[in-house]
Amino acid sequence: MATAMDGALAQETVPFPADERRRLAAVRRYQILDTPPDVAFDRIAALAARVFGTPIATVTIVDSDRIWFKAAQGLPEGVSQIDRVPGLCASAILQDVPYVVRDALTDPRTAGNPLVHGELGIRFYAAAPITTRDGYPLGTVNVLDTRPRDVTDDQLATLEDLASVVMDQLEVRLAAIRTVATERELRTRAETLARTLQRTLLPPALPTVPGLEAAAAYHTASIDQVGGDFYDLFPLDDGRWAFFLGDVCGKGAEAAALTSLTRYTLRAAAIYDPDPCTALTNLDAVLKGEYQGSDPRHCTAIFGILHPEPGGAFSVTLASGGHPPALVVRANGDVEPVPTPGGQLIGLLPDPRFTPATTRLTPGDTLLLYTDGLTEARTATGAMLGEEGVVAHLAATAPRGADGLLAEIDKLLNDLGAGVSDDTALLALSVPTRPTAVPVQENR
Repeated sequence: MATAMDGALAQETVPFPADERRRLAAVRRYQILDTPPDVAFDRIAALAARVFGTPIATVTIVDSDRIWFKAAQGLPEGVSQIDRVPGLCASAILQDVPYVVRDALTDPRTAGNPLVHGELGIRFYAAAPITTRDGYPLGTVNVLDTRPRDVTDDQLATLEDLASVVMDQLEVRLAAIRTVATERELRTRAETLARTLQRTLLPPALPTVPGLEAAAAYHTASIDQVGGDFYDLFPLDDGRWAFFLGDVCGKGAEAAALTSLTRYTLRAAAIYDPDPCTALTNLDAVLKGEYQGSDPRHCTAIFGILHPEPGGAFSVTLASGGHPPALVVRANGDVEPVPTPGGQLIGLLPDPRFTPATTRLTPGDTLLLYTDGLTEARTATGAMLGEEGVVAHLAATAPRGADGLLAEIDKLLNDLGAGVSDDTALLALSVPTRPTAVPVQENR
């Protein structure tokens, strides 16, 4: 087999290909420099040494000013690179066929190479270039010995095959890198889309309710999925305020569509008849009309009306459709569930019943609505937190006001960490200890 520059040629003085800039760009493209050891490349070096019977074999990448060893067999421990000097690897990449130095001491090409005259005392060298599909040599697979020797055509053919195997490994590695990068980019886009879509399903900010403090929060369990939790607070024409909170079945785009339909249906229903039971009945009819046949869709929701009273208090009327009961944290620290017996899933049952419940908020009281991501969160023992756990936690911490209560629950969810497997929406309505005056509109 032909070999390049096999014989007494002049010492290389400038061992750089004519298209060195593009060659270095190819080296950077494969992102291989300074990567950790890889068993596949280590085996190639070991196989090259076995085929030639040499004590040393390496897989090298030629950088702009150094020769870096991706794999090495027989080199002193800790040697990972050498300077890019003429004679061996730096000269081997100038050729597109194997490069052989039978006796480095007498070959003019290797006269100045430190591996020849240094501690290693290299006398024999043979290399095959690792060449990209577009023709750029990245480095070499090579074998080295401390005594002169000859090579056979079969051995050189094997060395070329090993260099091709290295190139195949680099291509596979590059494809994997690009796949991971693409998946990461797609994931980032999906997360951005999910966050954007999630924001469109929730009010951008809660309105200011005279005499009341309102706060809402959304705790996301998975950043790459759009959840189905929702809430809203809005005024009615007669001075009262409507609010609701709920959770639709499923995740992703279908859940987002159902969430949007549910939220706007409840707002529209409240305009025509703000009675909580009527609003949930209307939502049930809409969901059954929209999702028929073998693909029914359902949700849970709690709908309420706030009615301001003289002295700063608010009366509250609630109705629930399969939703966890609201909680009232009283000014003295007591925590009281507001049961809504008979409330059934919305959009699923043939003839669901919705029954009203009432409570009253006085200065210092806070009403809390939440989705089941909170009660279904698991503690360190693996048990669900449950309504009892939420009540016990709030009774023990005695948070004050809407913002304080949501901050305490957010801390609880963060402390539970991986125990939280579902999104949690929270809506808190609090009457300040010193209520602000509710403006009275005079008849003119």
